Amino acid sequence: MSPSKSVFLCVILALASACALAQSDPSAALNSLEQTARNSVGDLQHLRVEKWKADGNVKKAAQSDSDSIQRNMTSALPELIAGVRSNPQNLNANFKLYRNLNVLYEVFARFAETAGAFGAREEYEVIAKDLDGIDSARRALADRMDTLTTSAETELTQFRSQAKSAQTAVTTAPPKKIVIDDSVQEKKPAAKKKAKPATTAPTTGDSSASSAPK
Repeated sequence: MSPSKSVFLCVILALASACALAQSDPSAALNSLEQTARNSVGDLQHLRVEKWKADGNVKKAAQSDSDSIQRNMTSALPELIAGVRSNPQNLNANFKLYRNLNVLYEVFARFAETAGAFGAREEYEVIAKDLDGIDSARRALADRMDTLTTSAETELTQFRSQAKSAQTAVTTAPPKKIVIDDSVQEKKPAAKKKAKPATTAPTTGDSSASSAPK
């Protein structure tokens, strides 16, 4: 097998092994996140922020956070989840979902803190449970991102190593030898025969002069 074919085969095998080992199916985690989002939206809709024991500015800010969370969970979040579900190994799709969950968690945590300070205890307990679900999904996705990144780096390192080995094998390969068969002798061209010089015949004038009487 040629060095180039050997390298190609090794890269394919390494890629398949890395994908099988590192790229676990995220369906269960995504299903759990979708359920958490649905529960959170329902719980937020049942809250009575206007009855909290707080001034108008605090209530207004809390209601704005609640509306923002619900919009994210019913619009942006489902699209990002669908992106990861359709292409689980895509690093960019996973990162977009992770980044959105981080922002969502920050806003949700701020809202939960306000609910704990000014809302009813049972309201806070419900919101705190939803927040824990978002945090668990965020941490699970962070672990997945780490696995995906490590797998990609390992794959790249293996590819570079195999490519370097192939290049070394090509440069150190012995030169091809050209064998000349001496048993077949080159035919010499046939020698040309030399032409004989032509004899000169006596001229007519000379013979007449010699025969004339003196």
